[in-house]
Amino acid sequence: MSGVKAIKYISLNGRAPHTVEGAIIEETHVCISVNGVEWVAFMASPRHLDKLALGFLANEGVIGSLADVRHVHLSRNGRCADVWLRDTTVEKPARFTITAGCGGGVTFNDLSQRHEPLYSDLTATPQQLAALMRQTLLGAEMYREARGVHTAVLAEGNRILLQMEDIGRHNCLDKLRGAALLDGVPTENRILLSSGRISSEMINKARRIGTPIVCSRTSPTSLSVALAEAWHMSIVAYLRQDRMRIYTHPERILEG
Repeated sequence: MSGVKAIKYISLNGRAPHTVEGAIIEETHVCISVNGVEWVAFMASPRHLDKLALGFLANEGVIGSLADVRHVHLSRNGRCADVWLRDTTVEKPARFTITAGCGGGVTFNDLSQRHEPLYSDLTATPQQLAALMRQTLLGAEMYREARGVHTAVLAEGNRILLQMEDIGRHNCLDKLRGAALLDGVPTENRILLSSGRISSEMINKARRIGTPIVCSRTSPTSLSVALAEAWHMSIVAYLRQDRMRIYTHPERILEG
């Protein structure tokens, strides 16, 4: 699925109303099943649903690699992904919460101890990050066609390795992890860039992915900053042209 649908709309822009044939981002209800049991359902772009399912399970710690997966089957309508694992005893977690906050509704103390600090010697210059963000925006195909969609990339040095788009910023990170699994691309010690706000849920997924530098065009939240500080991750926000704000572990950027 392309994730974009053709649409007609009436445009008012200082002249007589006129009909425009344009495009709009597709939003649909998708579901992920594991070993034949539905685990979670939420709204997303149906594009790259296999990557979304694999990345979601990896970011939740259910799978560690493709070796844990026997088969991924997409429904005929492309809106449900059924992931069959080699471990047939895996049980559905008691609780999944898909929110803008921390996944699972756990407290800061619980979440802060979920991961070890991410010790890394990776550095980056402000100029390097600004150039990567420009590449990120230029590479957002669905955004250029229809707007209304988030994007995220995995980068190394001055090069973008993978890029994914979705209506949900957190879905982008799951798709990015899934694409990395399918393409055999290591995610650790790389740079993550996102068009969306960095919430605690986003920084938790970034820690799962293993990226010590996380950049965004917009803001972080107080909890994401606290978690990034505890996990030794650098948050660079409001990254636009040559302007940016470094909220945590600035030594990776200022000494890059």
